[in-house]
Amino acid sequence: MVKKVILITGALTGIGRATALAFAREENAQIVVSGRREQEGKQLANEIRALGAEAEFIYTDVRNEDDVRNLIDKTVERFGRLDVAVNNAGTEGTPGPIVSQTEDSYRSTFDTNVLGVVLTVKHELRVMTTQGHGSIINVSSTLGHKPLAGASIYVASKHAVEGLTLSVALEAAASGVRVNVVAPGPIQTEMLDRFTGRNEENKTALASSVPLKRVGTAEEVARTIVFVGSDNASFITGSVLSVDGGMSST
Repeated sequence: MVKKVILITGALTGIGRATALAFAREENAQIVVSGRREQEGKQLANEIRALGAEAEFIYTDVRNEDDVRNLIDKTVERFGRLDVAVNNAGTEGTPGPIVSQTEDSYRSTFDTNVLGVVLTVKHELRVMTTQGHGSIINVSSTLGHKPLAGASIYVASKHAVEGLTLSVALEAAASGVRVNVVAPGPIQTEMLDRFTGRNEENKTALASSVPLKRVGTAEEVARTIVFVGSDNASFITGSVLSVDGGMSST
């Protein structure tokens, strides 16, 4: 079996970490994980190797094009190609009403959530279109297609990710590259804890708004990402796959 080359940004915590471990368990893979914390990145790479997969950590700030270019070039230099890219790096920004937002809060959210995806997709496609194959998965949110009061900047950034993805999917299709969105709802991660103010009442209220009456797990999202990246999803492109317990239907 040919070992797929998998790249995951924002891989050190939450959904990104769970995705890296899921690919290590479920695919005969060679995995590159990236993020901005060297020690945690190297530790994750060691965990992946312990599961039997090959792994490398490459420091990357997705807001910096030189970092992104280096990430893609080093991945190809190490493993020879790039089969699946999961663009997961993101931030919830600074929640609050629009009247409290600033230029800095806008830039800090959009630079990571939107510019980061623009740069990673750009350089991933540079490799994948030449290969004639590849799968790019951008991680968005239920809030990429639904509104939420008090989170307008974050919502706007994730709407941008979904619009970008669907447009790029049309650009890339003729080259044999698939581009999709996986859109999680409330998932038990450190980001959700920050978003709910580490308040159990807030989290319980959020869970009660989900049709399945619970928050999801990072592993549930990871399994969806592995599927979208696999040959089992070979005719899926330009799609938004919601992993949100039914919230997108409400």
